[in-house]
Amino acid sequence: MTENKISLVELNSLVRRSLESCLPDTYWVQAELSDVRTNATGHCYLEFVQKDERSSSMLAKARGIIWSNVFGLIKPYFEELTGQTFHSGLKVLVEVSVNFHELYGYSLTVHNIDPTYTLGDMVQQRQKIIKQLENEGVLTLNKELEMPILAQRIAVISSATAAGYDDFCNQLKNNKWEIPFYAELFPAIMQGDQVEKTILNALDAILERGDDFDVVVIIRGGGASSDLSGFDTYLLAASCAQYPLPIITGIGHERDDTVLDVVANTRVKTPTAAAEFLIDRMVAVYGQLKELKIRLNRSSVRVIRAEQQRFHSICAQIPAITRSVFLDERHRLERMRSRLKHGTQVLLTRQKHDLDKIALQVKSVSPFEILKKGYALVISEGKIVSSVDNVSLKDELVLRLGDGELVTTVKYKIKNHEA
Repeated sequence: MTENKISLVELNSLVRRSLESCLPDTYWVQAELSDVRTNATGHCYLEFVQKDERSSSMLAKARGIIWSNVFGLIKPYFEELTGQTFHSGLKVLVEVSVNFHELYGYSLTVHNIDPTYTLGDMVQQRQKIIKQLENEGVLTLNKELEMPILAQRIAVISSATAAGYDDFCNQLKNNKWEIPFYAELFPAIMQGDQVEKTILNALDAILERGDDFDVVVIIRGGGASSDLSGFDTYLLAASCAQYPLPIITGIGHERDDTVLDVVANTRVKTPTAAAEFLIDRMVAVYGQLKELKIRLNRSSVRVIRAEQQRFHSICAQIPAITRSVFLDERHRLERMRSRLKHGTQVLLTRQKHDLDKIALQVKSVSPFEILKKGYALVISEGKIVSSVDNVSLKDELVLRLGDGELVTTVKYKIKNHEA
């Protein structure tokens, strides 16, 4: 058994020769890019992986290399057609040859790439995200927001060093109508794998001061148009679709709409176009205000003239109205005076009748009336005598009758014991 032993190098050489004889051709392979990196000499080293579509578990992996002479050709070709940088996570269709090295092992050497396959996958992923947003009922929420009539307070999400941001600000500031705008930058990285994270952070910062702004403008300028994958993520699209302020996108990509463009309230091509859109709206509003001012002036003149005519008409009617009112009031006073006189007479007659009744009653109980009926009032020494005990024999008494007085002297007294 030991006579058949071979070294590892010999075994690996055997494997290499076997693979070269069994797999001499190139093959078009579908895979996903992983761990893509380029060294100083221009060679691209990467891994090809295949995952289970349901569980995302790894099914296969192979080391790959694209030599600099090939990579210098296929990279710009791929990025130009797809609008994407050659980065990890992309699904690609590549032409490879199978290699085995005694020291480095199994690998795939890339000779060509088909960008249309990646484009199809990108479109498919984009449509998948759009369909998911539509099923969740949020796809058109931001589009349904009404753009403010006066959109002058603008929150800008862009790279601070981007030429597109400067173009946007200069376009707003130097508009020929001298319309004032207030634009505040919320910096974000606009290409690469930090796009989603930094834009979401900027949106959160704007939302904390939501009352300070009318619209949000997301612009991307001054960089390559190849890296748009950051604008095609579900999380960013869902956040923008449900954002409470209208979003305007101008990310400088004229050929295709990203998912962010689809959910935004308004999509324009470039940062400059975004500024022109805002300026045009303000110009339109100014035009409407100017027309309203003209109409208001005309209406005011008509109203003033009509009111002047009405005023003159009223002034002309005042003397006649005054005479009519005076006569009406005079007649009313005459009627009131007549009613007052009649009422006073009725009241006086009633009061006189009541007084006569009271006089009769008073007269009927008067002592003089009683005396006229035969009664006498006995007076002694100026005082009325009410008892026989109040006089003595031979006292002089005055008897006051109804028609005069009698003077007499007391001869004797008879006491009425029943009194």
